[in-house]
Amino acid sequence: MTALPTTAALPAAQRSALTDRPDPVPTLQKPKILVVNDDAASLFALTSLLAQWADQEGYEVLPASCGQDALRQVLRHDFAVILLDVNMPGMDGFETAEAIHQRARSANIPIIFITAYLADELDRLKAYQRGAVDFLFTPVIPQVLHAKIAVFVALAMKNEALRLQARQLSLRTTALTGTNKRLTREIEERKTAERQNHAKDEFLAMLGHELRNPLSAISSAATLIGLPGVSPEGAARARQIIQRQSQHLGRIVDDLLDLSRAMSGKILLNRAPLDLAALVAACLETCRATGRAAGYTLHQQLEPAWVDGDATRLEQIVSNLLDNALKYTPPGGRIAVRTGSEGGDAVLTVYDSGVGIAPELLPQVFDVFVQGASTLDRAQGGLGIGLSLVRRLAELHGGHVQADSDGDGAGSTFTLRLPRVAHGEPAAPAPEALAPAGKPMVLLIEDNDDGREMMAMMLSCYGYAVQQAAEGGLGLQLAARCQPGLALIDIGLPAMDGYEVARRLRADPATRDIKLVALTGYGQAEDRQRVLDAGFDRHLVKPVDVEHLLQVIGHCMGQAVD
Repeated sequence: MTALPTTAALPAAQRSALTDRPDPVPTLQKPKILVVNDDAASLFALTSLLAQWADQEGYEVLPASCGQDALRQVLRHDFAVILLDVNMPGMDGFETAEAIHQRARSANIPIIFITAYLADELDRLKAYQRGAVDFLFTPVIPQVLHAKIAVFVALAMKNEALRLQARQLSLRTTALTGTNKRLTREIEERKTAERQNHAKDEFLAMLGHELRNPLSAISSAATLIGLPGVSPEGAARARQIIQRQSQHLGRIVDDLLDLSRAMSGKILLNRAPLDLAALVAACLETCRATGRAAGYTLHQQLEPAWVDGDATRLEQIVSNLLDNALKYTPPGGRIAVRTGSEGGDAVLTVYDSGVGIAPELLPQVFDVFVQGASTLDRAQGGLGIGLSLVRRLAELHGGHVQADSDGDGAGSTFTLRLPRVAHGEPAAPAPEALAPAGKPMVLLIEDNDDGREMMAMMLSCYGYAVQQAAEGGLGLQLAARCQPGLALIDIGLPAMDGYEVARRLRADPATRDIKLVALTGYGQAEDRQRVLDAGFDRHLVKPVDVEHLLQVIGHCMGQAVD
């Protein structure tokens, strides 16, 4: 047992830990030190000695009086280091250490054994086999203890600072905030601690790279447009770059949101009979038209194969498989796409002559964030979630997808199988309602100044008179005074949110007939239902494509049914 001098009392307060609730400004979590000793006097002495340096080093000290108590503490908290007494009745220090390190989440917590006896080589070997990183012998020299503890506390604080920086990066894109938290939790529940931490670090690095590249291009193009002497051709080219890179950012957000919905089972499919061959042909035509397939030999052999599926989600599957083939095939390579029927299945095969898949990676290619070897230039790009989304969407359709490769440099083949249905004709689309010739006044309620200004200018270019409000109260006043035909209302408004604005507009006889369109960054089924329950006519997810927005306005003012 450990005998130590009695010193200052434990600290009176501890900093609150980060939780799953969204915080505007994330704060650093103090590292925790667990002290385990069955002797009450020794336990108090050691915790009190550590408390002397707690404020200076920025950590917290928690006590445990036995091995079982220590296991309970480990279940509740993460620790920078554990000081563990060797000689305890019941469960001794060696058994406690072994139990702590059997649990994945606590497997890497460093343990310093404390003993009053000189340990021989066999005892040391036994301790190191159970996860010990060091020994301390009583009587403990305070300066030595301070130095050892400071090393682990500093390491824990650096790791916590890295996690904090990752959270701050995710907060820059509001649509990603909640999604990243959910993705992180889901990964933690499904992966071992070593692979989980590696995947999270890789993902955050890739996300930062993938976001900064288009943002850099957008910033440079916007600056170019404002430069004196820029040619009309240069300005037009800059506008094309802004549009293309904005769409790229939108696809990143959509992929992340769709993956989260798919993993949590919240994607609802809008099924209808469709020809897989026709859908694939349209995707290939888009690929050629956008220039993505330039420099590649692209073959297709498309035989009709009818399935009962969601056209939008199946297009995602095909696009992700094509993107994967293009990403990992050097220019000049060959890509072959085939559709057909085999037994009761409709089959899509995408072959590429690219870098292939290593045998050890092949079983994991559909796991979240799994990619081939990473390099600093990130030539392939992407977030490593495309194939995982393909698998989830295939399973939602009652099908499955598999990958085959003979190894590095031998190319890859991805095969999608979906239940085949009898030949049918898709329902003819309903004719689109057009906006009336006299365009209505539009009320735009949006608290983001830049977003409000751009949307107002865009609508003005299409002949709409626009009234603007930065918050709900002013929006209600403008609605009553100007009597607009339609209101575009942001949901995340300060003070009075968009739901309340809609409810008040519907409750007032003077404004109850205004068409209401919600603008939000959330697009799940429950979000749409909440919007409709509040009195809105339509629900749009940001960023809104201008053509889609104009079509929605036309539908609303033409009394079209959603």
